Amino acid sequence: MPIPAHPEHVFAAMPEAARATALRLRDMIFEQAEAIGLAPPEETLKWGEPAYLPGRSGTTIRLGYDAKSGRCKLLVHCQTRLVEGWRARFTGRLVFEGNRAVALDPAAALDEAALRICIAEALTYHRRVRTKAAMERTHG
Repeated sequence: MPIPAHPEHVFAAMPEAARATALRLRDMIFEQAEAIGLAPPEETLKWGEPAYLPGRSGTTIRLGYDAKSGRCKLLVHCQTRLVEGWRARFTGRLVFEGNRAVALDPAAALDEAALRICIAEALTYHRRVRTKAAMERTHG
């Protein structure tokens, strides 16, 4: 199967319920960036999936769909500690896969409050890590 050229082609290829969930997540990414005072993330494709690059402030967020499980995924870089932190706070509210994804059932209602926190933390991940390191050096 050829790799799609644009994110909209990826969304269009998803089943209807998954597409609605993925597009809602996409909207939430842009809404959260605006709410926390960031420029809109760059929308592109990475590994054939819609990806949102927040610049130096955060880590890339990708949106995926797993046809085998029927779940949508909100993915972040596996070397961050984001999913570990989210799992500690949102177990029972969100479903996690390994150290890189929140898995979402398109037939279920989204926990938008929890997802907005996850998205905001991903969009500001590097900024927060740099701030924490600077504070530790200063107050060491």
